[in-house]
Amino acid sequence: MTGRRQAGPGRESSAGGLTSTGTRRPGRVARGARRFSGLPGGGRRLVGGDRGSFTAELAAGLPALVLLLLAGLTAVNAVGTQASCLHAAREAALAAARGADGSTDGRGAGPPGAEVSVSIDGERVYATVRAPVRTLGGRLPRITVAATAVAALEPGVGELDQ
Repeated sequence: MTGRRQAGPGRESSAGGLTSTGTRRPGRVARGARRFSGLPGGGRRLVGGDRGSFTAELAAGLPALVLLLLAGLTAVNAVGTQASCLHAAREAALAAARGADGSTDGRGAGPPGAEVSVSIDGERVYATVRAPVRTLGGRLPRITVAATAVAALEPGVGELDQ
């Protein structure tokens, strides 16, 4: 035989995936043949024909991914606003401790739309800054972050107020 290999025991011949004894090996498919699986009702489909499954998974997963992205962006925005509120509260408390108007200084240093409140209790000044944060792209109600700072009154400042 020229050009063909001899089929030995346990080896396939070139004749459609048959062994030397003429039986088909399990799990083997002859060249050019297609594997079908039976469906209920007599229908047949190609095995491994998962056409469209990626589109279905993408359609189900993409909204969840977008929601996760918007939640992450909201969290980052809230943390940034919180840091800005803390900075503004420190500025307001220090300005009020020196005898200046802490509310004005706090509003100037705070994020847009921030509310600043300053109170003096004994020898301490408390400044609280609250600011709204947009949630999930602005479609839901806003959340509010707040920061409070405390400063000691400078000597002689409390005497001028009384």
